[in-house]
Order: sequence, then structure tokens, then C-alpha cells
Amino acid sequence: MMNARGIGVAALVAAGVIFLGQGGAVADPADCFATDDGYFDCDFQIRDSAGRFTISGPVATYLLLIDSPGYASGFVSLGNRNIPLAGKFVRERADPACWANAETDTRICAW
Repeated sequence: MMNARGIGVAALVAAGVIFLGQGGAVADPADCFATDDGYFDCDFQIRDSAGRFTISGPVATYLLLIDSPGYASGFVSLGNRNIPLAGKFVRERADPACWANAETDTRICAW
């Protein structure tokens, strides 16, 4: 799914990971979903105590930065391009492993 600017969600999340680097945290294997990429195997990594995390998949890396409890900003990284995702992501109550963006009609999940 493309966002309002024509940039895929997968591309934007990957960008955020490049901004942050590895930071010494350990990534765990997970099952993931992104609207642009569908279901895929990924590495899930919590970045800090606020809940910021990255999802690294075969096509892109997604980063969600927690703005306040239940609300986040997103980025995607495609290769050497770091791209901010439009709009805010909200943690889903029905499936807390997922974050949705009503403005761009996108979801990012990690189980």
C-alpha cells in the first residue's frame, strides 16, 4: 500500500533503522506483516525503554518511534534511503502486536 506521498510503508520503516544504527540491542526472529510487503520472516528489535522498535525484513526495515503511549511515528529504510512515513500509527487494541495508520491505511505487525 502506498502512502499519500506515493512512498510504500516498507520503504519508510527501513529508513528509520539506518538512522538509529544497531545500538547494541539483540534482534529476535519474528513473524511480521506490513501492508506493502504482506507476511514475512523478520528480525524484531526493541530499541529503548519507551518501546521504540525496528522490524527488519527481506525488502525493508521499519522503525516506529513512540510519541506517547499507544501512538508512534514511523520510518522505512530501503537500501541507503531513509524515508519518514506520513501520519501517526496507533497501537491496535484487538492485536497489540500491530500498529495502524488510518491516514495512509497501513499496518505494521510483529508477533
